[in-house]
Amino acid sequence: MKKLNYLVGLFILLFLLVACAAADEKDTVKVGIRSSELKTWEYIKEQASKEGINLDLVTFSAQYDPNQALAEGEVDINAFQHVAYLNLFNTNNNSDLQAIGTTIMAPIGLYSNKFKSLDELKDGAKIAVPNDPSNWGRALLLLQEHGLLTVTDNFDGNGGEDRIKDNPKKVTILPVDGATTPRVMEDADFAVINNGVAVEAGLLLKDAIIHESETAKPFINVIVAKAEDKNNEALKKIVAIYQRDETAKFIKEISNGNYIPVKMPLDELATWNDFYSY
Repeated sequence: MKKLNYLVGLFILLFLLVACAAADEKDTVKVGIRSSELKTWEYIKEQASKEGINLDLVTFSAQYDPNQALAEGEVDINAFQHVAYLNLFNTNNNSDLQAIGTTIMAPIGLYSNKFKSLDELKDGAKIAVPNDPSNWGRALLLLQEHGLLTVTDNFDGNGGEDRIKDNPKKVTILPVDGATTPRVMEDADFAVINNGVAVEAGLLLKDAIIHESETAKPFINVIVAKAEDKNNEALKKIVAIYQRDETAKFIKEISNGNYIPVKMPLDELATWNDFYSY
């Protein structure tokens, strides 16, 4: 009888251990991020744990695309990219990864060592822009948003010398390596500088003469999941935690105002492509 009781007790213990392990696995969400987002996601992890969700943060280097990891099931969600990048990945890889919530904008901005406002911009001014197609395109859209030029019809977001339709100010666009844009300000009148490059050069978003806002929908960053997981309740809760006012305050503080928290409904975000013909 004692032996029987021992076996029954052992069976119950094993059952409970398996059940607990299954529960832990069920409540654990793997999140693919870049190192630049680590502080934010450590904060999100702390808040999520209070609501029974364990986040496993998986940091990827620049050599590996977190979208590939998501598509292959290595992570459950990722948070590192803007909408336009996600669309390009899906197009190139015939995949259906989907945005399940907005996070931040890391705006590009127009900076100058010589001028303080656009009112000082003279005809023929020299404006340096990053020469990679994506950021070159963002630069042209920023200049278009503020009335300096107009991009061509059927603009796809990528820059190039032939992507300007109207140039009433006759500004000269100088494509340069994106990493050198802060230094090029010495030779140009203005420079459009990527957010991360600006921060490395000691420039804050508040130093920019103009910068992207939430109207630049293609460049709003998003949390992304597989299509079949877009209605997962745990993932929805993670999005809700990210979009809280307290989280927005935390992000502004740790980024010195260089990131703009964005809480935008997905149906509104779905019109992102319209921004190209602004």
